[in-house]
Parts: sequence; C-alpha cells; structure tokens
Amino acid sequence: MALGKFTLTLLIIAFLGCSSKKQESGLNGTSPDIKIVSEMKNVMWKGELGSSINLDTIQGKTGLYGLGPKSYLTGELLIIDGESYKSTVISDSTMRVIKSFDVSAPFFVYTHIKEWDEFEIPLNIKSIKDLEKFVDDKTSKYKRPFAFKLKGKVLKALIHVQNLPIGTKASSPQEAHQGQVNYELKYEESEIVGFFSTKHQGVFTHHDSFLHMHLITKDKSKMGHLDEVEIGKMMLYLPKK
Repeated sequence: MALGKFTLTLLIIAFLGCSSKKQESGLNGTSPDIKIVSEMKNVMWKGELGSSINLDTIQGKTGLYGLGPKSYLTGELLIIDGESYKSTVISDSTMRVIKSFDVSAPFFVYTHIKEWDEFEIPLNIKSIKDLEKFVDDKTSKYKRPFAFKLKGKVLKALIHVQNLPIGTKASSPQEAHQGQVNYELKYEESEIVGFFSTKHQGVFTHHDSFLHMHLITKDKSKMGHLDEVEIGKMMLYLPKK
C-alpha cells in the first residue's frame, strides 16, 4: 500500500514537471528551437569571460540570428540573417562596427528563421516595457523562447558596448560592466534583433527583463546592446507559424 502511494507521488511529480515544460515550450507554436551557449550569470557572477563559442562554427546558414557579448567583454556581437557584426569602442562618442565571424563569445543565444510574420507596432508602444508586454501578449501560442526583430525608425535609443579593460576579473555585474560605453541615438533607421523568454532571466536575459535586444543602424555604423528606446514607426517580425 505504501509502495503504491509512493509510485503515485512520483507519477504526479513527473506529470507536473512535464506540464511545466509544456507550458514554457508553448507546444501550439512552431517557431525554431533556440540554441543557448553558457549563461549570462556565469559571466557576471563567476567571471567566466573567455570563449564558450566561436561564431565561425555556426556560420554558413541563411536565416541565422544571434547575439551576445564578445569574449572578455570587449565588444558586442550580432548576427542578422547569416551576417555577423562586431562592435568595439573607439572613444566615448565613436565605435567601430565590422562584419566578421572570426570572433567568440562567453555566452550566446542563436536560432535559424527563414520566414517571418509581419505586424505593425501600435503608436502607443514606445518603451522597452511596452514592447515586452506587446510581444508577450502577441505570442501566447508561440513556442518559447523565440527570436524576433523590429525594423524602422527609433526616435531615441541608448545602446552600450562592453569595453572591459584587458586583464580585469569580474565577480559581479558591477565589475563586469567596468569600461562600458553608452551611445545615444536619435532618429535613426534601425534594425533590432531580440530574444524573448519568461524563463531565461540570468541565462540570456537580465534578471528584470524577458527581452535581450541588440540594435544596429541601417548604415551599419552603430551597433550595441539596447538599454532604452523610444519607438517611432516600426514593424515587428515574429517567426512564421
């Protein structure tokens, strides 16, 4: 009798575990699987700044999208439709953006998407928090996590590029962000690539957000991690179901 109760308890635990996973996966959706390499918290809190992935090992496929910091937090990385961009700090007002797969990252998130559904972003959606709720509501039946992108004009934006001094060790987010340089943008035609999840805070999103986004300007002269934005006329692209 006791054995039967024990077996029943195990079955209930297994069922609840599977149900939780199914809820996060959003099995009604069909977006591509997300690949996650290492975790943000390992970099910020454990000081694991070195290479966890070389981007040249995932190149060569159309529809490749990904983002993360450059190894040793010396820049930012972004892959858009199979093209890889690296940004590094030149000064407090200038940066260098080049195309290259010859780079590595301490943590990285990426996926392959060949087709998108396009949606107009309502005029009342202005900030990152507005966008987070809009995307969350719009994707209740999508498989999660997933990637998305925005195209159009940002009225204002604040992006940063990591610039940790060589040889610096990190054991907290404050230490990891030493040397970070912020850049303000105004009225820039831009593309934003983001990854959304309600379950990966500290893995590939910060602890207070469901989004991790990098912005690159249309002329490819500026690229970095998106911290703040005032959205102008932009379109949202979600993986086609």
